[in-house]
Amino acid sequence: MEIVLAKRAGFCFGVKRATQMAFEAADKGGATYTLGPIIHSPQVVQKLEEMGVKVLKTLDNLDDGTIIIRSHGVTSDELEEATRKELEIVDATCPFVKKAQEHVKSLSLAGYDVVVVGDADHPEVQGIVSYAEGKVFVVGSWEEAARLPKMKKVGIVAQTTQSIENLKHVVLECLKKGGEIRVFNTICDATAVRQEEAKSLAREVDCMVVIGGYNSANTKRLAEVCVELQPRTHQIETAQELDPAWFAGVNRVGVTAGASTPKWLIDEVIDRIAVLDAEKKD
Repeated sequence: MEIVLAKRAGFCFGVKRATQMAFEAADKGGATYTLGPIIHSPQVVQKLEEMGVKVLKTLDNLDDGTIIIRSHGVTSDELEEATRKELEIVDATCPFVKKAQEHVKSLSLAGYDVVVVGDADHPEVQGIVSYAEGKVFVVGSWEEAARLPKMKKVGIVAQTTQSIENLKHVVLECLKKGGEIRVFNTICDATAVRQEEAKSLAREVDCMVVIGGYNSANTKRLAEVCVELQPRTHQIETAQELDPAWFAGVNRVGVTAGASTPKWLIDEVIDRIAVLDAEKKD
């Protein structure tokens, strides 16, 4: 059985940068925390915890130490609180996310009602929204955008892991809502490239395996675009979840991974697939 790995599977620039900053902070020792998981990979979070880095939900009971801002960013209030408490801040926010935050702030200050295209429950979106000074709406689809009120000036940004197609559909709906529209394409190139690679690979194989945290938005979307083209698509977090039955009658299996998936997890999955293939021949 041939195993085909997507060229750009795994860590993107922002995640690689964030994890490197987190491990460097952990190496320095002292009381070190992350506000929320540093990235959406439970395995990486566990490794940091083993080094003494604790995950906090809030800063309520923290008065000193080092706080690492996760790659998805945090709300403006949380960042202000960390500054007010004079904590040592390691800001590992992805530069693409930071740019989306800045656009929301500048648009709202310029008098635009802001529309953020994304998942309202995702921490990245919650952080982006918090930088708005005026009205802000979160929509996940063109159907939700169709329910928006009429607005004079509309400013649009996107969660970095959104698909370009979804952004286009929302923008078209927003054209019906306002006389003036300003759009910033804040989708990360790494996300778009991974999705296009995954689509191409899914068309060429008999089975797809998508590796990444179940709480990872970009991994979930990778699995969604793959299953549309290859119904035999399976998302997993670790090699232990692989089911030998998935590979029955399979000649080529494609493997890709979300932007928060470390290389060592990808390697373990590929090795495990090879073992299952060998066992199948026996």
